[in-house]
Amino acid sequence: MSNEVEVGPVSELTVGDVKGAGAYAVGNADGELFAVTRRCRHLMADLADGTIDESGCLTCPWHGSKYDVKTGRMVLGPQGLFARIPGLGTAFKALTLVLPLGRRQVVERDKTLYLE
Repeated sequence: MSNEVEVGPVSELTVGDVKGAGAYAVGNADGELFAVTRRCRHLMADLADGTIDESGCLTCPWHGSKYDVKTGRMVLGPQGLFARIPGLGTAFKALTLVLPLGRRQVVERDKTLYLE
C-alpha cells in the first residue's frame, strides 16, 4: 500500500502506551489499538505525548482535553485555567462533532504494526 505508515514492533506498544507515527498518535487502550490524528483541537498539542485514561480516552498532555479514540470526538474540553473560560470546552467539543480527529486502522503483520 502506498500510503501505509509503519508504527513499529507490536512489543513496543503495550497497554497504556501512546506513540507517534507520522501524522498520527497510535495507542493501546486496554488491548484495543487505535490511531488518531496527532494534534489536539484546542492548541495543537502533540497527542502522541498524551496518556490513556481509565475509560480508554486519549488525554491531551497540555490541558487535559479527552478524546474518544473510537470516534475522534472530544468528550471533555480543556481543563485547568482554560476550564474557567465560559463555553470554551463546549465549543471545542462541538467542533469535534463536525470535525473529529482523523482515524486510521492499525493492523499487525509479521509482529509489526502498520496504519492502513
